[in-house]
Amino acid sequence: MSTETLSQSDRSQLLCEQIDAALRHSIEFDRGCPDRLREAITYSLLAPGKRLRPQLVLFAAQACGAETTQAMPAAVAVELIHAYSLVHDDLPAMDDDDLRRGRPTCHKQFDEATAILVGDALLARAFEVLATEIHPASVAAHCCAELAKAAGATALVGGQADDLDAEFRTHAADQLESIHSRKTGALFRVALRLGAIVADASPEQLAALDEFGKHLGLAFQVVDDLLDVSGSEGHVGKRLNKDSKQGKATYPAVLGENASREYATELIDQACNAIACFGESATPLLELAHFVRQRNR
Repeated sequence: MSTETLSQSDRSQLLCEQIDAALRHSIEFDRGCPDRLREAITYSLLAPGKRLRPQLVLFAAQACGAETTQAMPAAVAVELIHAYSLVHDDLPAMDDDDLRRGRPTCHKQFDEATAILVGDALLARAFEVLATEIHPASVAAHCCAELAKAAGATALVGGQADDLDAEFRTHAADQLESIHSRKTGALFRVALRLGAIVADASPEQLAALDEFGKHLGLAFQVVDDLLDVSGSEGHVGKRLNKDSKQGKATYPAVLGENASREYATELIDQACNAIACFGESATPLLELAHFVRQRNR
């Protein structure tokens, strides 16, 4: 049966299975990797999840005329970075979470030192995958530079640092946007950028996808904040109401729940408008945006 005859949910399931297979292949380390570390890496990377970021890579490449297989190494690299960031964010010195994706966090299932090493290994592997599996070398180098910046001190790590520093302080909406456009939004944007780069996208296509990612990443964080106060633990897969207890900077705390929902909807609309230039080839990206919107309901 061709993928064209499958329903959207079936196509999404098939793609997630392909992504999971690629992720599993990416951590087939040789005997130099200790068994306990290997087990913890597998536990953390292959935990049940939506694989939203790697899907963004693949759909961006597809929108720009490339095959998804061409962009799979970049999709794997982004998910490796995402998984590393979750393992480290969950540590006691950071957000101190004991539940992630409905299961004990890595440091709870194994131990804190192992969790730190898991994050280190996933981070290193992400760039190894890009450097060795993206061709030609010039495109691989471009992808490495883009992902390094998105994962670094001015983006993901910087946003996390500011998020920790903002605990139990008075927050303004512009401060929240500065934090979350980096802590959460940076990986959304780079996922789309990597897909476009692998596909040799035009500057106009790259700019449109970047704009889409900017709005979608922020919307995802707004919805995530809302789910912390109004979702169910079984659905969300992590402890709820932790943000308020930790004095976190969140949109419901600053804007209120209703205004936050309206803002998320506005951001999704802006994201969708940004990629209208792609026409029907942007349909998978639009479906992902609507998925983020549905999490708000």
